[in-house]
Amino acid sequence: MRPALSTPAPLRPSPDPGPADRLRGWVVTLVLTALAALTRFQHLGYPTDGGTPTFDEKYYAHQGWEMLTGGGIEDNPAYGYIVHPPVGKQMIALGELLFGYTPIGWRFSAALFGTVLVLLVVRITRRMTRSTMIGGIAGLLVICDGTSMVQSRIGMLDIFQALFVVAAFGCLIVDRDEVRARLARADLEGRITLSRYGPRLGVRWWRFAGGVLLGLACGTKWSGLYYIAAFGMLSVCFDLAARRAYRVPSPWSGTALRDVGPALYALVVIPLLVYLGSYGAWFASEDGYDRYSVGNPYAGKHPVGSGGPWSWVPDALRSLWHNQGESLSFHTALTNSNGYHHPWESKPWTWPMGLRPMLYHYADGGVTGCGASYCVDAVMLVGTPVLWWVSLPMLAWAAWRSVTRRDWRYAAILVGYCAGFLPWFLDLDREMYYFYAVPMAPFLAMGVALVLGDILGPAPLLRTAAGDRFLVANERRTLNLLVVCLYLAAVVANFVWLWPILTAMPITVDDWHARLMLPSWR
Repeated sequence: MRPALSTPAPLRPSPDPGPADRLRGWVVTLVLTALAALTRFQHLGYPTDGGTPTFDEKYYAHQGWEMLTGGGIEDNPAYGYIVHPPVGKQMIALGELLFGYTPIGWRFSAALFGTVLVLLVVRITRRMTRSTMIGGIAGLLVICDGTSMVQSRIGMLDIFQALFVVAAFGCLIVDRDEVRARLARADLEGRITLSRYGPRLGVRWWRFAGGVLLGLACGTKWSGLYYIAAFGMLSVCFDLAARRAYRVPSPWSGTALRDVGPALYALVVIPLLVYLGSYGAWFASEDGYDRYSVGNPYAGKHPVGSGGPWSWVPDALRSLWHNQGESLSFHTALTNSNGYHHPWESKPWTWPMGLRPMLYHYADGGVTGCGASYCVDAVMLVGTPVLWWVSLPMLAWAAWRSVTRRDWRYAAILVGYCAGFLPWFLDLDREMYYFYAVPMAPFLAMGVALVLGDILGPAPLLRTAAGDRFLVANERRTLNLLVVCLYLAAVVANFVWLWPILTAMPITVDDWHARLMLPSWR
């Protein structure tokens, strides 16, 4: 009998065991995390404006301290706006618990979260690509990203939301792998076709954890709602793709009946419960802001009213609803047409390339240490240009790979990136700032790392009889490796060049102007 020219492809995908270099993976992860800690914690207490918080730290540092000393609530609304949920301020309060109401105290938690963010990016990218090297590249890019760096060194809310979002993303990636492993076992046991809808997938604790983290992201800033919607659809798409891969007879119906309901529970109901739980201290308080806006037992009045069709809802929940409505009114009124303008405001179309950064601190009087008679120090939130200026080509390549190659990794990264970017176009009249783009940075780093992995290509195989072809392929890979190394060196060099304006290092006026690389940075 004439032998077959090739063996048929397997009807089912084989479970992927993941990278085999477990020890090396953790060594790379821990080394990069230590490097991130060195950059995030170095001289963390500087700068300050005369010993006081810098920029919007003046709200969050004080509100965190109020939570720490006032029973878990912000009890002095006359000082500043209480227009964000409590989780981020609770994180700031943890640092103040350790180090007091000092610059290190109100920045410690941000630096810790910024360090852990690097660890998560390394591990998530490594899992997605099954490559320790590509995971390490992604971690290095986050370390050298000026946006992530600066926001990890200031007591504001965005770095906390970025970590919760990335951690939730990572949970969904692990959940995807577990779903496919469960379907592989069901396939081996012959249970795939017992029902036209496919098997039930059981309790999915990683997706549950993702819901908890998304609740914390919403409890930091309301923009976490965009990630709930985006990641919910992503999780369901993962389930649909898995059922189709394992030849479930009716994958669409199976996903609708078996997966959508649990996804709504894990990624909508659980975040809502976590969000409400973040207000636990507010519910338990007597003087929380708006705590008794409905059913005030002291004044005998009902500022909002306790009757109507919603009278069956407890007064505490209705008071919280009123409080959220007041916060929403503040945000919706914060528009250019209402006269709100800021010299460092930026619109979302400028964010992918960091065209309009944010100046947090600038001092040019009494500053010494630059070797000249007149020195300045400044902190500017700006993305490292060599990284951020390739964002548009990266997004184009990711979209191309997602459509033409059905590469789920690029598609997932696009979902994470766009969830932090596209919703801001819905209200361009709103006053906006570049620090809103901080949650985009980890997905940018992961996307660029995947592109660099494509440039590198697969590892070379052992030499075959066609030695000339092997040598050509090996030479091409060496050239590609050189390109990747040169790009990474350029990112590191650009980051080092910007270091003085990321950390308020004293520099001369000429050095300050030299680092303002675009007219829009001035």
